[in-house]
Amino acid sequence: MGRLEMLQELLAEFPDDAFGRYGLAMEYSSRGEFDEALTQFKTLLATDQTYVAAYYHAGQALEKTGNLDDARHMYERGIEACQKTGDLHTRAEIEAALSLLPI
Repeated sequence: MGRLEMLQELLAEFPDDAFGRYGLAMEYSSRGEFDEALTQFKTLLATDQTYVAAYYHAGQALEKTGNLDDARHMYERGIEACQKTGDLHTRAEIEAALSLLPI
């Protein structure tokens, strides 16, 4: 059984497992399956708005699919979440990604 199947099984049993959902989204991203990755990131963020790394990686996936306006919005939401959680490191990474988007 591969990583994808293991994560899918985990989430079938524990659908609210944030770490498993993030892992599944990242697995899809690493495979270049960005639409499915985005579905998983959005599901995660709908239940846990403080999972700040998901904003960064969702923004990256949106960029790779050419959705720059959506990426910008995702990064902005991520910066807000980082302010609430006090995660300055992830905030800096998201701000850097946002600054690289074309205007």
